[in-house]
Amino acid sequence: MRRIRSKGMKPELFIRQLVHKLGYRFRLHRKDLPGKPDLVFGPPMKAIQVHGCFWHGHEAQDCPDRRTVKSNKSYWNPKIAGNKARDERQLKELRKLGWKVLVLWECEINRKKEKLAPRITRFLGKIAR
Repeated sequence: MRRIRSKGMKPELFIRQLVHKLGYRFRLHRKDLPGKPDLVFGPPMKAIQVHGCFWHGHEAQDCPDRRTVKSNKSYWNPKIAGNKARDERQLKELRKLGWKVLVLWECEINRKKEKLAPRITRFLGKIAR
């Protein structure tokens, strides 16, 4: 568990590089916002969260990382359920503060790379680049 990091993982780094190539500028992990979103775009009040499928309990049927815990279920099931509840709470808090949030899942990043740029561009729109 000690080796699991919350920042700088491959899916997040890929999204950061993609967004930068698209010409957008952003801040990372703003501590003053609920959940410290991965990428924050100031004036338009938009944020992108990158979630790992296992750790955040992705439930999509087509997700290859969607799996049930096989060992130590008494620890992992409440842990993942707590992560999901915390994510939902932080998302609501951000939206209540007027932020728009795009959540990208690890499986989307790994399998649908060609669809990410248009989706991110639609979400961010024509903000100062």
